[in-house]
Amino acid sequence: MPKRTDLLDVLSEVKTRVQDKLGIVDFPMPQFIIIGSQSVGKSRLIEAMAGEQFNFISGSLGSRRPTVLEFRNVESADVSKWYILDAATNQWQNKPTAQVMAIVGESHNSLGMSVSSEPIYVRIESSACVDMQIVDLPGYRSYSSDDKSRALANQIESLNATFLNDPRNVVLCVEEAGDAANLSSLRRVAEVDKDFKRSILIRNKLDKYYSDLDSNNVNKWLDGMGDLPKNLKKFALTLPHWGDGTAPPRPLGQLREEMSTQDLNKFAGLGATQGYLDTVGFANFSKYMERRTERMFVEAIGPVLTKLRDLETSMSDREQELKDELENSDPGQILSTVRACGMSFANCLTHVMEGVIRSDINRMQLDDELRDFHEHHKKVGDSHKFESLPSTDFGGLEDYVDYLRDYIKVPAFDVAINGGAQYTRLMFEVETFLRFSEIGIETKKRDVLQSFGISMGSVTWSDVVVKLLNHDAHLPLQKRVAYVGERVKWFFQQQKDPIVQFMKGLKGSPDEKLFSVLYTKHAKLIEENQTIRKLVFETFDSVVDRQLQSFLELFKATLQATFSNPWVFLKKTTAKLQECEGDEVLLPSLDDTKQRIPREIQGRTGIERTVAKWLSEVPMEPHKINDAVDKVQILVLKVYSHIRSQVCDQVELFCESFFKLPLLRRLEEDMNKIELSDVDKEGYRVRRTKLEKEGHANAYGLKEVKDCLKILSGFQLKTMAANTDR
Repeated sequence: MPKRTDLLDVLSEVKTRVQDKLGIVDFPMPQFIIIGSQSVGKSRLIEAMAGEQFNFISGSLGSRRPTVLEFRNVESADVSKWYILDAATNQWQNKPTAQVMAIVGESHNSLGMSVSSEPIYVRIESSACVDMQIVDLPGYRSYSSDDKSRALANQIESLNATFLNDPRNVVLCVEEAGDAANLSSLRRVAEVDKDFKRSILIRNKLDKYYSDLDSNNVNKWLDGMGDLPKNLKKFALTLPHWGDGTAPPRPLGQLREEMSTQDLNKFAGLGATQGYLDTVGFANFSKYMERRTERMFVEAIGPVLTKLRDLETSMSDREQELKDELENSDPGQILSTVRACGMSFANCLTHVMEGVIRSDINRMQLDDELRDFHEHHKKVGDSHKFESLPSTDFGGLEDYVDYLRDYIKVPAFDVAINGGAQYTRLMFEVETFLRFSEIGIETKKRDVLQSFGISMGSVTWSDVVVKLLNHDAHLPLQKRVAYVGERVKWFFQQQKDPIVQFMKGLKGSPDEKLFSVLYTKHAKLIEENQTIRKLVFETFDSVVDRQLQSFLELFKATLQATFSNPWVFLKKTTAKLQECEGDEVLLPSLDDTKQRIPREIQGRTGIERTVAKWLSEVPMEPHKINDAVDKVQILVLKVYSHIRSQVCDQVELFCESFFKLPLLRRLEEDMNKIELSDVDKEGYRVRRTKLEKEGHANAYGLKEVKDCLKILSGFQLKTMAANTDR
């Protein structure tokens, strides 16, 4: 088995190069963090680990950033060697101890009354130090004299909390030995590690409490007198100490051993059992920490190798993606790339409308859809352009939603859907909305007389009804048609993200081979390149806007034509759906067709005869004008009702013909006409610069990852060979 120092060196190098330098925050590397309040002996514990006294010259405010300390036991070393990690070169630099102290102290003092999560790295090689690595965190402040001090204390709390919450970190919690029920730092640990699986308690200044112990309570005291959790790993020890302002009487390493021996002798003399004696003194603490360090790091090799291989794969993929996008953002190919992305986007709208099971973006229930639609137009400020509710009798949107859910029972009302399924449900809702159209004013006697003109003999009641209908009867339908158009427009605008998701999700799916391989490539460009995304989405929105205007104009012309000659629109259909008799279906002969046509023409006159009967019942005599007005008013309402029903029955056909199909047909053509403005070209230039920088950073990171894989794989093979030889 390779030495523990070799293991620590290998994993330390991997951690420094990948986790710290590349900023991979979820790297599976364990580490020890040390926390404690000021004056509990946290710094003296670190000195004991180093085997020598030192002072980071951090001033009266103490440390304000994490300090990563790597201790390496080198048995052959006559003197200790101190190193500082150069952040620019990522190389360890050997410097005199005093200079390292000054550099570390300045890194803390430069922060003033603030903290930083950016660590500083120190390495010590010595025959007197232990073999382990720790992260020393700023000490908790128990008292703050002013607002600035309180703000600093709160920042330290937040900084330390980020380390405590990281499940990879094993916590060394330093407290003063004494009342186990009042350990403030341990309470913080308990909030994040309730089972204390990654926590170790170090109770310092043990010799202060020798006089409180006797043979009857020694084991209970070491166990915390019932105030410490049974499953918490804990040690009690005395660290070297001497009078303030004086130099240590002997080398710190020697004092450390003396204090450890003193603790063990004292507790052995009091009759502590062996299990409890193993938790007393620095020597037992050091042995436990070295064993745990070795176990943790050996267990980490497998996950670290897996993570490195995953990083290598993802970075290699990203390298190819960046290369492709740089090629596509070449000044000579920019416009063709944007247009190609737009045409792929246009083609995929059809697929989304056909229904995509795995699509889960912008799925909505009908009530949420209506609320979002109304909220959108409220923010835009154009709600006045259409009727927001089908009738003024509704108290508000929620009344209309309840009506659709409970009374109309719109199919799939409570189902979150998108794409073509959502469009089908939308058609049901807008048809319901449109059927609320009613003639807004009552037909008055004056209007009827005005419609006759100069003579009651030269104008028929049929002409009067047409004039009355053509005057303003189409307006209620027209206002509600505007709502229909806005709803369809809003629906299509919500499909942009589902389209991109469909394009992106094809890779690796069962349907991948059924569609163009460019869809996935173009989806990534749309998603990652803000200029392409803006141009494609803006073109799509402009086409939808244009189609809305076309829809409203065509529908308006249809209504005007209908109400200007309603009798043509009222003709019955001549088609009949009948079941075929027998198993054979024969094409009609010429004689069959000649006989069918007169029957169909005669069959459509049914409604005409009914209307003619109604018109004949309206009196023409001047003295019966009041009765005539009543009958004309009823006739106008009947004709309007019939037209409204016909229009509402065919609203899906109108939306299909005037909006959806033209949009699907023309969208690709418009995408192929995209042009770049000067602003877009500048955006592309900025994007290309950013890609080049990212490419360099990714290439550097990939090299670091490959080097680390080589180092760690080599170490693993070396370990396996050593175990085989044994």
